[in-house]
Amino acid sequence: MIDYIYILDIVEDTTVDGPGLRTSVYSAGCPHRCPGCHNPQSWDICNGKKMSLNEILSVIKSNDFDNVTFSGGDPFFQPEAFTELARRIKEETSKNIWCYTGYLYEEIVASARLSLLLPYIDVLVDGRFVETQKDTSLFFRGSRNQRLIDVSVSLRQDRAVEFVYDPVSV
Repeated sequence: MIDYIYILDIVEDTTVDGPGLRTSVYSAGCPHRCPGCHNPQSWDICNGKKMSLNEILSVIKSNDFDNVTFSGGDPFFQPEAFTELARRIKEETSKNIWCYTGYLYEEIVASARLSLLLPYIDVLVDGRFVETQKDTSLFFRGSRNQRLIDVSVSLRQDRAVEFVYDPVSV
């Protein structure tokens, strides 16, 4: 079992990586290398620091109000470790988890290795950042091609189902 993840940073009480207050875990390592990426230092896993799952969980559990976001880099670059972290978050807390990835939902479900993380994710923000489709008016996305996916509904319906974000109801 993997008990560590290479992390760039953990940011508490952020409001930019999903609705409400969130603890964002920024992973190191990304194979996509999207032109215009706002976090190119995340591409190299060596830029991260090795943290135990217990250390990360301690930070996440220290705040009763924050939900959790996995970002990066790309958490699916370290899928086994993020699956274990997400499993423990779900077992030990009542927090929801959003996850950003450059992969499409369809690519993830087609991969036995990547898809292990999906059952623990509430909302998946999928798709590479595309600079020519950049749109700063979108909630929680950088470009128009990216989708907010309701993962539990998508898994039940065996197709990507978009999550409808309503800022009024949050």
